[in-house]
Amino acid sequence: MTQKKSTPPVPFETALSELEALVRQLEGGQSSLEDALLAFERGTVLQKQCEQHLHNAKMRVEKVLQAADGTLTTTPFEA
Repeated sequence: MTQKKSTPPVPFETALSELEALVRQLEGGQSSLEDALLAFERGTVLQKQCEQHLHNAKMRVEKVLQAADGTLTTTPFEA
C-alpha cells in the first residue's frame, strides 16, 4: 500500500496562483500522461487548501460582526 505524502499548507494566494498555473498547463494539452496526472493530484491538494482558507475566512467574518448597539453577534455568512 502506498502512503500519501502530506503537503504543508501554503498561503491562499500562493495556492490559487499555483492552481491556476496547473489548470493552464493541463488545458494546454502538451503534458505527458504522467505529468498530467501529477498536476491533477497537486491541483486537488491545492483546491482543498483553498477551500479550507476560504472556510477559515468565513468563520473570521462571522466572528467580527457587531450590532449597532455594540453587541457582537454571530450570524451565518450569506454569499
